[in-house]
Amino acid sequence: MIKVTELKKVEQESRMIEEFVQEFRRVARKSRYKGRPLIEEFKQGINNVIRRKLMKTERPPRSIEQWYERVTNLNRH
Repeated sequence: MIKVTELKKVEQESRMIEEFVQEFRRVARKSRYKGRPLIEEFKQGINNVIRRKLMKTERPPRSIEQWYERVTNLNRH
């Protein structure tokens, strides 16, 4: 239960997206979240601008790995 609470607290804030993804992955491995619940926590943690951009794309990410990859790539462009 503690790890789930920690996962909910991971937010991008002013950090680079790569730092956020790295921390989220670390905490997610220790939680029991998988699939859609894990994706929802990730989406809540990234900043609103990035989240909106990804949700408006033709094919939004469907897996947590796709989310990690897409936010990192989006941030580079």
